[in-house]
Amino acid sequence: MIDYSLRGITADELSFKVNPMQVAPDTKFEIKPFFSRRIQTAKENPKINIVILECKIETTEEAPKPFNLLVRLVGIFEVNNMNTPEDRRIFALNATETMYPYLRATVSSLTSASFINPLNLPVISGATLFPEDRNGGFNPNPSEVN
Repeated sequence: MIDYSLRGITADELSFKVNPMQVAPDTKFEIKPFFSRRIQTAKENPKINIVILECKIETTEEAPKPFNLLVRLVGIFEVNNMNTPEDRRIFALNATETMYPYLRATVSSLTSASFINPLNLPVISGATLFPEDRNGGFNPNPSEVN
């Protein structure tokens, strides 16, 4: 049975930039964050897995946003008994679920510290954050890092 523990979490990158635009006071923007996740295994110790969880909001011509935001968190996990693809899938789901509340809090704090109304990401299970997790199609192929 897979066994894991979070050994540390850090913010790899935090950025917030106001996009200058002229809009009417009652203009509403649709803010849809883009989420991504990478899982890597450390070369020097295969029990150490690095999980990078990212939330990004970027303006485009088709969908202008009042700001750009990037929050990238890195979690260091010690993992034992991860031997099969199913174990890797379970770890990816559980690691995402473990890190999502930190990502959510960081996005709220960053937007609040930027003197705008805090952006509160939805309270959801981190295991349902990515479509491939919801459909059972996640097939992790971890790469190695130094």
